[in-house]
Amino acid sequence: MKKVVLAYSGGLDTSCIVKWLTEQGYDVICFVADLGQGLGQGESFEAIEERALAAGASKVYIKDLQDEFVQDFVLPALKANAIYEGKYLLSTALGRPLIAKYLVEIAHKEKANAIAHGCTGKGNDQVRLEVGVGILDPKLEIIAPVRAWEFKSREEEIEYAKMHNIPIDVTKKRPYSIDRNIWGISIEAGVLEDLEQEPPEDAYMITKNPTIQVSYPKYIEVYFERGIPKKIDGRLYKLKTLIGHLNEIGGLYGVGRSDLVENRLVGIKSREIYEAPAATILHIAHKELEALVLDRELAHFKEIISLKYSELVYNGLWYSPLKGALDSFVNATQKHVSGTIKLKLFKGNCVAAARKSSHSLYKKELSTYGKEDKFDQKLAEGFIKIWGMPYKR
Repeated sequence: MKKVVLAYSGGLDTSCIVKWLTEQGYDVICFVADLGQGLGQGESFEAIEERALAAGASKVYIKDLQDEFVQDFVLPALKANAIYEGKYLLSTALGRPLIAKYLVEIAHKEKANAIAHGCTGKGNDQVRLEVGVGILDPKLEIIAPVRAWEFKSREEEIEYAKMHNIPIDVTKKRPYSIDRNIWGISIEAGVLEDLEQEPPEDAYMITKNPTIQVSYPKYIEVYFERGIPKKIDGRLYKLKTLIGHLNEIGGLYGVGRSDLVENRLVGIKSREIYEAPAATILHIAHKELEALVLDRELAHFKEIISLKYSELVYNGLWYSPLKGALDSFVNATQKHVSGTIKLKLFKGNCVAAARKSSHSLYKKELSTYGKEDKFDQKLAEGFIKIWGMPYKR
């Protein structure tokens, strides 16, 4: 019997996939990645494991990958200032190559012939998982049941689950498609598909409505060392804990919401809303610190690299040679990205209030218009003549 390793979430689709694959003659091994997604009320990873076994899985792997996720995937993207199309902080996209890595690892351990997933044929995640697996082990077969099976609706899947006694909670209505991890939440479908409708409040999970009256702003200080966030308000945190803390603080002040009509890799546009309080705060702080310590040419060129980096992550090319080469460049830029950024959080906004770094390139005596001014303005005339010389005819 052929073995297949399935990326298993515990939801309706992947639970039906377990049974469907067994009916196709496969021995199904499930893999559940804990990326800090949080679970629903009354849910647990033990319950997810029991559901997979009840659906027909022969074995279930559950791995807590939160530390590896934030250190090896989130942090490089943060250093690169990678934001897709100016709004998407790549939470889901960053998780997929890590899942692909462990799908391949478990397949090797179990001597499996194939990898399976529950992604649809119109989404980005199918590409991210399949390309990632293909780069890591091109010999593994890829099975995508949702692209091939007979079910045409969620209702048909529910009937299938009931028929085979798969323990799925089908009473709770979930109008949105949600993917969550510690770095952020991606939300689509339902009323969000109507571009003329504002996202309803019930679509958001961890951020409060920014229009709610808050009397005072919140100030926080984030300290970076060589591009790595280390402290909040002088207190040292592990990266995973630091992100969790900023998610809580930012969520209370409505920070981190975005509404984006984005260009999917498969060629269609989709409307997604995102929640990423910690990611938003850290990206703003990191970029403000870079503005202070990077010279003009390096800062401007890094903008180009950031754009390309975000596209590679979004398009599932985490393990590509180009992405590896860009990492080397990005890491070189972080040598002097150390210092503290004070941020003001208020009614959904996050802005820099103060900046401090021992590597700062800002010189007050050159910028000031006060009596401390040491800038020799007489030099400007010659500079302008030389600068403009190529354009005079």
